Amino acid sequence: MTTISAATVPTNAECRSILADGRVLTITASRRPRANRADVKCSVAGAPAIAERMQEVVRLARHTEIRLDSRDQVVLSMDVTPGAADRDWELAAVLADRMVRGLFQGAQLGRQFAQGWSDAWQLGRVQGAASAAAPLDHPQFGPGDDIIAGGVASDGPTRALHITHLGALSGHADPSAGVSTVRAWFPLHSGGVNDSLAWVEVSVFAIESGAEAEGVSAGATHHPAATTEEDTIAAPGLDLSAQLEVRQTLAAARHFDGKGLGRWRSVVRFSQPRFQGGSYQLALVMADRIARGREFLPRGRIIATGCSSAWHAGRVDTVEGREPKLELILMQAAAGDRVLLPKAWQDELSAGFAVELRQKGASLACIDRIGMI
Repeated sequence: MTTISAATVPTNAECRSILADGRVLTITASRRPRANRADVKCSVAGAPAIAERMQEVVRLARHTEIRLDSRDQVVLSMDVTPGAADRDWELAAVLADRMVRGLFQGAQLGRQFAQGWSDAWQLGRVQGAASAAAPLDHPQFGPGDDIIAGGVASDGPTRALHITHLGALSGHADPSAGVSTVRAWFPLHSGGVNDSLAWVEVSVFAIESGAEAEGVSAGATHHPAATTEEDTIAAPGLDLSAQLEVRQTLAAARHFDGKGLGRWRSVVRFSQPRFQGGSYQLALVMADRIARGREFLPRGRIIATGCSSAWHAGRVDTVEGREPKLELILMQAAAGDRVLLPKAWQDELSAGFAVELRQKGASLACIDRIGMI
């Protein structure tokens, strides 16, 4: 595999975007040793929400990269503040992050411009301009400038390179073709009208292992990779404590696989990102195992509840709220669904619970260990 020498990787990079009001926004990316800091830091004067969105965009887009090296921290900043609804700068942030890490080579003679956004950066998809107010024949463009735009090119001549997925930057296939995405459901119970079967979605993308994954060429200095399993797992939308719990749960459950570590980049999403408790954990682990080909697919949904203090041993522990959760599962189960409950609940189930599930065409298993269902 061809890699870029560490000596050719810049320490700073810039990518520009035209905002809806016609202003030119410059995103500057700089790289420095991580030194136990966050992998990505973003700064936008007076707009912390936009800085947070930029950080999320960059981290999600990284999940489509074929190699992973988290030894450096990338700091991104904007010289002007875009409007709250303006998202056409997102592709520029992704390109600036890749340019400063040597994964994308920008304009050779002039400046690099980018127009595009996405609701699925973790899949590498790039959508067209959010506003028609940023024409590609903007007077700011110089003769040597490069322009990359999301979406399909319109009829007629255009200066821009139009892409619908990030792989097109390197002439590769759509990265989302290599992403396996699976959902599992769990009972979300709070004792109110919002009780429901919520879903947790895990998307996994295979990464290289060994020396090639470190992205070090033969002429560059070799350093051991500093990546941990938790570094490869993103859970956007959750608070920091919930993100940590998700990462620790998946890392421990993959440890149980024996050969499950160091092979995947993962994005975890929840239909309801605001919840308390760990009863979602078994559903999370099952979605991850199915996405990685470790479990068979049911005809319908996986509906599971359970947690563990020893996922590294594959153990499934009980959770609170048994009766309302069973009632919720029974009410919403459908034909083909596979219901997984903690083994500790088996003797407490009513005589008719399994019968009613079978009548609906669903199946039931009470388990005390993953990998045995």
